[in-house]
Amino acid sequence: MRDPYEVLGVAKNASAKDIKSAYRKLAKKHHPDQNPNDPKAKDRFAAANQAYEVIGDEKTRAAFDRGEIDADGKPKFQGFEGAAGGGDPFGGFRRQQGAGGSRFEFRSGRPGGDPFDGNSDIFSQIFGDAFSGARGAGDRRQPVQAADLNVTLDVTIEEMATAEKVTAMFPDGRKIAVKLPAYVEEGQTIRLKGQGEQGPGQPGDALVKIHIRRHSRYRIEGRDLHADLEVALADAVLGAKVPVDTPTGRLAVNVPAWSSSDKVLRLKGRGLPEKTGGHGDLYAHVRIMLPVGGDSELEALMRGRKG
Repeated sequence: MRDPYEVLGVAKNASAKDIKSAYRKLAKKHHPDQNPNDPKAKDRFAAANQAYEVIGDEKTRAAFDRGEIDADGKPKFQGFEGAAGGGDPFGGFRRQQGAGGSRFEFRSGRPGGDPFDGNSDIFSQIFGDAFSGARGAGDRRQPVQAADLNVTLDVTIEEMATAEKVTAMFPDGRKIAVKLPAYVEEGQTIRLKGQGEQGPGQPGDALVKIHIRRHSRYRIEGRDLHADLEVALADAVLGAKVPVDTPTGRLAVNVPAWSSSDKVLRLKGRGLPEKTGGHGDLYAHVRIMLPVGGDSELEALMRGRKG
């Protein structure tokens, strides 16, 4: 079992208020009712509950800090006196509880106990009546798994179009190569098994959320792309083959004679991959460009037509 302070993400000298606040956040985040499609949520929830059982109570926290109980709330039988002769192995505990020798009690975190007992007031505050459905689920102990790690990955349109292998930067400084699936969309999450938080038990997973980087050339509409195509005036009038950049390389496209600005040329299958296979299209919007620095012959022609 991991250190309860580590599980709740608080310092050893944290106040009772801070411990309770950290526990409430984790309980709300990992409660099984809130994560019906995540089978690992129950384990993370149980770990937070167990940690709070140990350090959420003043007496058990003090016993843990003194080394009298472990992270599971179990007593450490160290140096108990006269045990073989019928002595009390919990004598150290009793002495700490005062001259009356009151019994040291483990609350809901003890083995076999109900993980929801003793914290129902907190769960009622967090989840209301919905919490009652979680009771009775039992507290079957399973191997502890470290927390998942959430990472955002910026990808370019070119990387989406070609399903390239890209590098994700993790908060702990690791660089992980991520092979993009054929279909990628904004907000999509890719799960990397065992690449999350590391701990004494099973490592967590990394949840890599895709963010599409804004592009200087392309505009996305569904799985289609739109881009401006600069065309010289003479090419627009006479027609010409003009190079067009696509996410997978440069192509030559025929610009018909007498093409006006805003004429749209369709390049079929040069957009983003579709979920069901195939690709969207690329739409090139003609933008007529006048000669840089002017053109005296063109100017004279226009003046003659105007006269």
